Amino acid sequence: MKAVRFHQYGGPEVLRYEEADRPRPAAGQVLVEVAATSFNPVDAAIRAGYLQEVFPVALPHTPGIDVAGTVIELGDGVQGHAVGERVIAYLPMLLGGAAAEFAVVPAELVAPAPTTIPLAEAAALPAAAQTAWQALFDHADLRADQRILVNGAGGGVGGFAIQLAKQAGATVLATASARSTEAVRAAGADRIVDYTATAVTTAVTEPVDVVLNLANIGEPDIAALTGLVRSGGTILSTATPAVGDAGRGVRGLGMQLRPDVTQLAAITKKVDTGELRVDVSAGYPLAEIAAVHQLSAAGRIRGKVVLTTTA
Repeated sequence: MKAVRFHQYGGPEVLRYEEADRPRPAAGQVLVEVAATSFNPVDAAIRAGYLQEVFPVALPHTPGIDVAGTVIELGDGVQGHAVGERVIAYLPMLLGGAAAEFAVVPAELVAPAPTTIPLAEAAALPAAAQTAWQALFDHADLRADQRILVNGAGGGVGGFAIQLAKQAGATVLATASARSTEAVRAAGADRIVDYTATAVTTAVTEPVDVVLNLANIGEPDIAALTGLVRSGGTILSTATPAVGDAGRGVRGLGMQLRPDVTQLAAITKKVDTGELRVDVSAGYPLAEIAAVHQLSAAGRIRGKVVLTTTA
C-alpha cells in the first residue's frame, strides 16, 4: 500500500510518500480503508521532533491522528462493528497514523461517520471537534448567558468551538485575521476582532467568563488575555500554557485531548441533524502532504485541510 512516513525527525522534506506493508488488525482492532485523514498542528510538531519526550513514536512513523474510512476487516474479539461500516476515529499519538491507504484502529475508538457529508470531509471532525467540545464543556464548564472569547478562531478547532458555544447559549467573541473573517462569521461569532489591526485587549472592553486560547502566543500575551477574564472565570489554552490569577479566582487550565467515542458519536449526530457544520477549507492528495506542512509553517492554512487517498 501507499503510505506517508518519516524515517527521521526534521522539516516537511522528511515526509515520504512510499510503499509500506499493509497492516493487519490485531485482537480488538479493525482495519480501515482510509478515505482521508486531516492535518493537525500536532502532526508537524511530532514530525519536527519537538514532542519526542511526550510522544516517543517509533520510526518510521506514519502521521495522521484523524481517520475517516470504511471497515474492511475485523480483528479477533471485535463486536459491534461490521465490514462495510463507514467510520471516523481519533487515533492515539503513539499508534501508526492514518496518512496511508489502510490503517488499524482500536475498535473501542471507532464511531459512525456522518451520513450527510462526504466521507473524506468527515476526517476534519475527530481531533478538532472533540478538542472544542472538551475545552468548552469538560474543562471550562461553559454555560448559557456566559461570554467567551475564542482567541485564534480561524483554525480548525475555532470553528467548532464557536458553533458549540453558540448552541450552549453563550455570547461568542472571536479573534481572526481578514482571511478567516467570513468563516468565523459563518460559524456564528457575535463579534470578530481582527487581531492584525487591533489588539484584542483594546477591543474587548467588558470582562468575559471564559477565554479559549488556540494560538501560539507569547507569555505576555497570554497574561494579557487572563486580564480580560472576570473574577471567578476561566482561561483555557491548547497552545501556550494558560496563566490564571489566584487573587481573582481565575482558573488557568491546559488540556490534552482524550479519545471519547461517546462524544464523537454525539458530534456525528450534530452533523447529521445540521447543528454542526464542517468547514473544510482545502483538500490535497496524500502525496502532497509535505506541501501542506510547508503551508502550515508559513501560517497559510485556514480551518481544516483534509488529505485524501485518491487524487
